[in-house]
Amino acid sequence: MELFKNTNYDFLGKKWPFIIASLVLTVAGLGSIAMKGGLKYGIDFKGGALMAVKFADRPPLDKIRSAMSQIKGEITVNELSGGGMQNVAEIGTELQEETQLNINRQAMEEVLLKTFGQPGSGKLDFNNAGRQAVAERLRDSLARGGVAMSEQQLQKLVQDLLDDRDSHHSGLITDFSQLSSVPGVNAGVINALQQECYLAPYHVIEVQMVGPKVGAELRNKAVLATLYALAGMLAYIAFRFEWIYGLGAVIACFHDTIITIGLFSLFNKEISMTVIAALLTLVGYSMNDTIVIFDRIRENLKMSRREPLESVMNRAVNQTLSRTIMTSGLTFLTVIALFVFGGPVLHGFSFALVCGILVGTYSSVFVASPIVLFWHNYSDVRRKTAPVLASASRAEVRKASPTKAVK
Repeated sequence: MELFKNTNYDFLGKKWPFIIASLVLTVAGLGSIAMKGGLKYGIDFKGGALMAVKFADRPPLDKIRSAMSQIKGEITVNELSGGGMQNVAEIGTELQEETQLNINRQAMEEVLLKTFGQPGSGKLDFNNAGRQAVAERLRDSLARGGVAMSEQQLQKLVQDLLDDRDSHHSGLITDFSQLSSVPGVNAGVINALQQECYLAPYHVIEVQMVGPKVGAELRNKAVLATLYALAGMLAYIAFRFEWIYGLGAVIACFHDTIITIGLFSLFNKEISMTVIAALLTLVGYSMNDTIVIFDRIRENLKMSRREPLESVMNRAVNQTLSRTIMTSGLTFLTVIALFVFGGPVLHGFSFALVCGILVGTYSSVFVASPIVLFWHNYSDVRRKTAPVLASASRAEVRKASPTKAVK
């Protein structure tokens, strides 16, 4: 399917505005990174504890920050939204000591309990309790209430209660009557739950913990993975085409990566493992688009050896224009949907791809191809001037040492 037929746009004639835009974005991104003292890394890379907490109502961020201020280390509290993450607060703490990691996690849980729970009631917080704790509370209470139940039946009942809590109520129920639909639950079970448990207005969804040493190791491996990918592609394209084609393609990919990372710094977004995955995806995507154009340039050169290289490149870009718009356009629509509806978990990943696809699509035309064109033009000038310089040198030598006339 071709969207455009027999187009003849002068793409390389419009290269300078895009090259200037690339330089501006690169300088702005690198300047932002330098001014902020480096990139903003996620828990994956810098190490620390990250806790996602769902509240019954909108999370009181100021109250959470005030309560968490007693914990050692830098504390961040943000509200998440979208992607089924309504009324969710993300609490993070950065650590420099490995031994402090688990201590801070326990401290975060204790602060939430003291601030929003009922620690003096002697009851169990059902919204944040595990199976064993709930079973121990209900065992004696059900027996006193006259509800006969074997240990196996009790364990199954508790598991069903917690499954219903997590799957149907996102881990947070506000009234024990919401569990009435669970098989085996009757008035005696509800009464036992009310006697032994209470319902805190929050539920800890997940806790991530990464030590500082592990975070630094992951960061180094992520950088090496990106560099190895670029080096491998340089070797492949240099073998498949010419070394200058490989260099142009790798510079274009490096250009895409630098600009995308710079945009993360400009918009103050975190670099996490999912973002690194997006960057590696971007490298492959941009490289594939560049190779398609280079392959068409090589085919056209075989048929039009005397035609100027710029005209051959323009024709190659025009011939692949439909393919570029269809693949880039459809991929862009997909990542836009991820960016808008994917929620906070995929936000960094989708943002990297949105920026990368836009930058990567034009870099294949306005960065990689001009590099090859500049090199060939430079080589042609050198080939033309070399004989002239050689003749001039020989003439100067003859003038400096004239031969004597023979009588």
